Amino acid sequence: MTVIEHLVGGRWRAGGGAAIADVEPARPGREIASGTAATAAEVGDAVTAARAAADAWMRTPYHERAGVLVRAAGLVDAAADAWGAELAAEEGKTRPEGVGEVRRAAEILRYCAGEADREAGELYASPRRGERILVTRRPLGVVAVVTPFNFPIAIPAWKIAPALVHGNCVVWKPASTVPLLAMRLAAALQDAGLPPGVLNLVVTDGRTGTALVQHPGVDAVTFTGSTGVGRSIAASCAARGVPVQAELGGKNAAVVLADADLDLAAEQVLLGAFRSSGQKCTATSRLVVDARVADGFVAEVARRADALVVGDPLADGVQMGPLVTAAAARTVTEGVGSAVAQGARPLTVRDERPGGELADGYFVPPAVLELPTTGLALWREELFGPVLAVVRAGSTAEAFALAADTDYGLSAAVFTTDLGAALDAVDALDVGVLHVNSETAGADPHVPFGGARHSGYGPKEQGRASREFFTHTTTVYLRGR
Repeated sequence: MTVIEHLVGGRWRAGGGAAIADVEPARPGREIASGTAATAAEVGDAVTAARAAADAWMRTPYHERAGVLVRAAGLVDAAADAWGAELAAEEGKTRPEGVGEVRRAAEILRYCAGEADREAGELYASPRRGERILVTRRPLGVVAVVTPFNFPIAIPAWKIAPALVHGNCVVWKPASTVPLLAMRLAAALQDAGLPPGVLNLVVTDGRTGTALVQHPGVDAVTFTGSTGVGRSIAASCAARGVPVQAELGGKNAAVVLADADLDLAAEQVLLGAFRSSGQKCTATSRLVVDARVADGFVAEVARRADALVVGDPLADGVQMGPLVTAAAARTVTEGVGSAVAQGARPLTVRDERPGGELADGYFVPPAVLELPTTGLALWREELFGPVLAVVRAGSTAEAFALAADTDYGLSAAVFTTDLGAALDAVDALDVGVLHVNSETAGADPHVPFGGARHSGYGPKEQGRASREFFTHTTTVYLRGR
């Protein structure tokens, strides 16, 4: 069994806090790793170590910083099969998804390393003779990185890699339910030559994590998680003048119009709703279907959902694993029960869960429910599980209006063969990511990612957009004499 440790100032060490255990959600009686949490004082030590390393790392040439990321990417890629299995065991997504996520982390590291070869500033003409105006960029300093359980290596990679390549030092608090993959990524960066103190890892609970985001030595915070927690962090940091980048919740809709390729739409809606057991901020949790094709289409989606193989995420052929904790499974189950009590009609019929050694696992069967009204909480509130709420629309305009009727604005999908309808969707749906004829989930490292309205706060992530958060500009008036 792996011992959970913390990386502070280049050294791995045990925490002084409460005991923590990393268990398999498919087999809660089996521990993968155990140790002790970091204390608030140890979080402070990590910030101190980052501050001590900040000036030298900032002055390290871009290409040297990028070289660390390239070497780390090679280490991550080489370990993808082993780490992907650990990820599946620790978090609950299937082994192929776990391996794919590890490989995506390597891809992100390589993309961010490419910043060394991209433009690093701008040159402007001056209205004065003998002068040029340069706009240069410099790092913020020490960045607190707070990441969720559902993508335990990919989301950290797309925050940490740009922070590092742009010259920042990092103190990283991962979700305490997934410490193993956090240790793996931190160790890969350390083995790739990252100097001591540039990246620090502290595994601890949310209360102690507050000591990190509120620490006076932290210059910026990047966070992925719930809207409520994100807003609390943003408010706290705003009071101190600390910039925040937050990717928050989603209640993402897929709109299926009457002219759509219905077989493609059914496939993509299924993937969006149930891959990773629905535990993605970009998961498809709402489905709006044109009434003219709704009967057959919704029945087909429900049939495919009932046919999904639910079980051990490490086993071949399994398509959906457990939820991450007992509390998560209970919340989703209660949310479905509440919707049914309010008049929602279940369209899926399967309710069995795996037995044998998996009998105590945190499994929830995939569910598709047609709602009598959009006033139900199942339509309004993020549930974060394998549940798809369905309503019907009488026209394209009504379908877009139903999809837009939410406080969130992370992702949406539209299925149509009509180019005009697709272009209308761009104007009608205020989201950070819009998919046409593909599932709501998915992000590429070279393009911006993030949400609108209650789904995001601050600059977007990934692509060149990440530079807008992890650096600030200095306008230099350069005159020879």
